[in-house]
Amino acid sequence: MEAEAADAPPGRVEAALSCFSFNQDCTSLAIGTKAGYKLFSLSSVEQLDQVHGSNEIPDVYIVERLFSSSLVVVVSHTKPRQMNVYHFKKGTEICNYSYSSNILSIRLNRQRLLVCLEESIYIHNIKDMKLLKTLLDIPSNPTGLCALSINHSNSYLAYPGSQTTGEIVLYDGNSLKSVCTIAAHEGTLAAITFNSSGSKLASASEKGTVIRVFSVPDGQKLYEFRRGMKRYVTISSLVFSMDSQFLCASSNTETVHIFKLEHLTDSRPEEPSTWSGYMGKMFMAATNYLPAQVSDMMNQDRAFATGRLNFSGQKNICTLSTIQKLPRLLVASSDGHLYIYNVDPQDGGECVLIKTHSLLSSGTADENKENDLKPSLPPSYAATVARPSTSAASTVPGYSEDGGALRGEVIPEHEFATGPVCLDDENEFPPIILCRGSQKGKAKQS
Repeated sequence: MEAEAADAPPGRVEAALSCFSFNQDCTSLAIGTKAGYKLFSLSSVEQLDQVHGSNEIPDVYIVERLFSSSLVVVVSHTKPRQMNVYHFKKGTEICNYSYSSNILSIRLNRQRLLVCLEESIYIHNIKDMKLLKTLLDIPSNPTGLCALSINHSNSYLAYPGSQTTGEIVLYDGNSLKSVCTIAAHEGTLAAITFNSSGSKLASASEKGTVIRVFSVPDGQKLYEFRRGMKRYVTISSLVFSMDSQFLCASSNTETVHIFKLEHLTDSRPEEPSTWSGYMGKMFMAATNYLPAQVSDMMNQDRAFATGRLNFSGQKNICTLSTIQKLPRLLVASSDGHLYIYNVDPQDGGECVLIKTHSLLSSGTADENKENDLKPSLPPSYAATVARPSTSAASTVPGYSEDGGALRGEVIPEHEFATGPVCLDDENEFPPIILCRGSQKGKAKQS
């Protein structure tokens, strides 16, 4: 999940925030600037610990870290067709690869690394960086929109299947075969994302009013959330919580929405025989006689919680994480700050801003503060913030707001084991063999 920032104000060129991305399990934040890139640990609310920083590559516009390992992928505006892969704790470049056109996005898990160009997607085996497949027959994708399941046991890939409608192509990155095409929206796609297990896929169109969740791999619609009705917005970030119980969306507005994924049933106790209860039943019954579009809108539930920013129009990304045993909403913005909110469902559904960190200040790097080699499993996000639902039943739950070369071994065998990452830093990526590769003319065509 990443975003490119707006132009920097005068006098801040050397520190311009050009991109930012959370890692796959939302424990780390990476930023790219005119001067290079930085990696931060998200283990504390009170302080933002810089894990690593580099000024060797200027004008970075893509930086992606593999979970909490030392593998980081960087792309610079100075060489926009070249992908650089580093082991930052050893200070070593693992390899670099050049492509036929500008790199628009990078996605990676413990099994696959994807390089998305405007009209093609390259699928690499991340263990040895071997090129496995090139998808050439894809519609023009000028924003590099694509998603990769962080669960390496399936490594599903999703990308737009049309330039004019919201079709999603679901592709199996392990078997290297197409799975299905999902007719997700009428308008073109703006955001797609998988949950942590790769069993669900969420999407939003360029209108930004409706967010849908589909099952994987069959592509059946599970949930439908209405983000708003009054205005179209640009969804800049869409992400599931690690336990897949919540979905968070941010846009170019001042509101960040958190949706709760739950199937509502009719097994709820009878409502009191009050006038409001009676009218509620009549309202829901009336949806059976209304046009389908109106009926669907009425069946879309409201947000579980919202976070309010004190600005709008800035590009940003959001995530849901458990920090210091409490659920947090994190928003990284192109204004150069990280905003941390408490998620408290008892506070009227409003998330409370508790800390703001500057991402552009120099700070003090202290790698010892990030104990990322032996991470502990955080408590369930859902168990922390779940509350009983009082929404009316609907068929589709939802929400509405009115308003290839010499190859070095990159990932060791034990990294593919099921469970949390436990890497011995001295044996993390042995052996380091520098490689130089070009994918121009070497691709396997789909």
